[in-house]
Amino acid sequence: MSETAGRPRKAANGEDSIYWDASKNRYVGAISLGYTPAGKRKRPKVSGKTKTEVRAKLRELRAELKQSGAKSSAQYTVGQAVNDWLAKGLKGRDPNSISTYRSLADNHVIADLGKAKLRDLSADAVDCWLDEQSEVLATSSLAMVHSILRRSITHAQRHDKVSRNVAELVETPEGQVGRPSKSLTLEQAKAVLSGPAEGSWIHAYVVVSLLVGIRTEEVRPLKWNHVHLSPAEGVVPHIEVWRSVRRRGEMKTRKSRRTLAVPRQVVTVLKEHRAEQRRRREALGLAWDPEGFVFGTDSGDQRTADQVRRSFRALLRRAGFDQPEKWTPRELRHSFVSLLSDHGIPIEVIARVVGHSTTIVTETVYRKQLRPVITEGAEAMDDIFDGGGVANP
Repeated sequence: MSETAGRPRKAANGEDSIYWDASKNRYVGAISLGYTPAGKRKRPKVSGKTKTEVRAKLRELRAELKQSGAKSSAQYTVGQAVNDWLAKGLKGRDPNSISTYRSLADNHVIADLGKAKLRDLSADAVDCWLDEQSEVLATSSLAMVHSILRRSITHAQRHDKVSRNVAELVETPEGQVGRPSKSLTLEQAKAVLSGPAEGSWIHAYVVVSLLVGIRTEEVRPLKWNHVHLSPAEGVVPHIEVWRSVRRRGEMKTRKSRRTLAVPRQVVTVLKEHRAEQRRRREALGLAWDPEGFVFGTDSGDQRTADQVRRSFRALLRRAGFDQPEKWTPRELRHSFVSLLSDHGIPIEVIARVVGHSTTIVTETVYRKQLRPVITEGAEAMDDIFDGGGVANP
């Protein structure tokens, strides 16, 4: 008998190898794929309780590599894929958007699927998971968590972590019906406009949002150099809605960039608000900034969505609203559309004033408030609220 009899033959270069790993108490199989440009050996591995199990896994891995060329990792998890996408796949995104993705990923994707090996994740498993999520998530949130998983796997594919994207093989089911947006009645709107918060920044914020109808993401970054309250003769007071809080300040749609005339009440309130803001800055020893935020903090910073939301609900509470916590600032825009529609304004005009690309969005989002058939934004609001009894300065 030769001296090598009974010993396992050493795998030749490029062959699969199987060995016992005492630390894992399992057999490990490895495929040699050469070296990376940095000189690190590329050697994907599989493991199993028996050599037979490992050989089967190695055959599957070989077939997968032959089919797609992807160098799948047997240990790479869904959680790692999602975290890698959040860390590297959202470069340049707005921090608030990243925070939203992170919250949904942590609470839904990683919490439920995080420990699963990405290579072993099946379309059926994703389908079942989405069905379970549809019992607790609104349709829009469900679409977002599905998108997070799909984009995370796509990111993993680009980095040769997995060969196929099973999240692309399933449809997003219908989720729960979200809380429908509501709008202020004319009586409620008048109570808000003439309530005890008059003279405060949040009152001015509400006046602009309700009577001009611009988005919350457009009101917060609004600057004084885009507000023209005493323009040249022949030009009506107006606001240039040219920026939003979106990444790099771009608008939601092409038609969102617009210049809007403002009602007389807005002119009066903003002039008073500007004078008060100037006085407050002087009291703090700060120079007046003609290009500062219209609704900024005393130090000149842009207010956050949370700050606006809290102050808005406090204003409603002082105005005598029941359950003010059930209202959000974006519903001022819904109220704007509702009031214009009730006043007889055509949908085409409303869509143009609120910055929708077509009337489809206006009809879909505000269907319950719209009437089929009117004047124009600022003029209509002057008619609705009778100008607050203030003449155009």
